[in-house]
Amino acid sequence: MAPKVGILAGGGDLPARLAAAVRGTGREVFIVAFEGQTDPAAVAGFPHLWSRFGAAGSIIARLKAEGVGDLVFAGPVRRPSFSELFPDWYTTKFLAKVGTRALGDDGLLRSVARELEGEGFRVVGLHEILGELLTPAGPVGRLAPDEAASRDIARGVEVARGLGALDVGQGCVVQQGIVLAVEAIEGTDAMLERCAGLRRAGGGGVLVKVKKPQQDRRLDLPTMGTTTVEKAASAGLAGIAVQAGGSLIVDRAAVGAAADRLGLFVVGIEVQE
Repeated sequence: MAPKVGILAGGGDLPARLAAAVRGTGREVFIVAFEGQTDPAAVAGFPHLWSRFGAAGSIIARLKAEGVGDLVFAGPVRRPSFSELFPDWYTTKFLAKVGTRALGDDGLLRSVARELEGEGFRVVGLHEILGELLTPAGPVGRLAPDEAASRDIARGVEVARGLGALDVGQGCVVQQGIVLAVEAIEGTDAMLERCAGLRRAGGGGVLVKVKKPQQDRRLDLPTMGTTTVEKAASAGLAGIAVQAGGSLIVDRAAVGAAADRLGLFVVGIEVQE
């Protein structure tokens, strides 16, 4: 019998989508919901535990008691401050061991994954269960980038991969070859809101998101949905380019429809690893 799947739930509806998909395969599921991060609607109807990030010891004990074998990270998470963690002894030892002040999000997540594997869990990628969320190559919707946008995309890939190599962020906005904004701890939506007032005269502007060069594909792949499309449109951008096979699109049909309605292109691009 396949082991029970545990879901470490961030924000949005991805945790609920994943839980439903797991249950649809006949496997049992258990969700760890985090205070101030997880949407209560995402855990409704599924066995779950509410906890703070800093209670790692009790979380791990509960997962073992529930018979969880596989663990999946699902949904965006806002990185908490140390005071918000209120860490237990297990978490304190972990933080002292990895020295998180020197780690970006990817480095921290990889350290967490190694710790969980050391406790006997198998960490699996969300895309291994919901493979249909992986971004395909080519346009999602009716529109495609023109030559100017394609040049901005190429520049954006160069910049985003540089940011990723430093474990800073996964995306940037480029217009007419000029980098308007880069993504850091604020996340994609806040970056788009910030760059709206920075656009140059004339058209164009592209949001580019790619996975970090060293990124573990099981953890925190770049993700977008209809909200990203709406934010990009509000910022006056011409389109969005995300890495084919290295990012996730939540509800591809809805994203394509929203892009068509708002006059933006969304395209999956091949990125040389």
